[in-house]
Amino acid sequence: MDGEKLQKTAADCAGELPGAGLEHPFGPEWEVYKVRGKVFMLMTHVTGEPLVILKSAPEEAAALRHQHAEITPGYHMNKKHWITLAGGNTMDERLVKELVTDSYRLVVSGLAKSRQPVDPHTYGRRA
Repeated sequence: MDGEKLQKTAADCAGELPGAGLEHPFGPEWEVYKVRGKVFMLMTHVTGEPLVILKSAPEEAAALRHQHAEITPGYHMNKKHWITLAGGNTMDERLVKELVTDSYRLVVSGLAKSRQPVDPHTYGRRA
């Protein structure tokens, strides 16, 4: 999947998540997706390359980086809790949607229960 399709897939997925919204607090070159005021996804271009930056559980992030050359530590973020996706051969639509949804669920789980738009333990999980 190329970088532009990567960003479009991630943005389409994020736009469908309950309570999610797009902001541009760092200028037009950064798309920042938040749920209840908390960031779960950022998108930008670095040296012309489209990137998607997502929250990830530390163990999961390490495994993903090991399995996919296109997944690296979070660009300008905490390297333990964030990952960066770039276009490449091992990136597919299913994986991108799964990682965006996982990032969203992680952020939602950190919100007070009364502010959670969904149950982070069950939302988006396959039955």
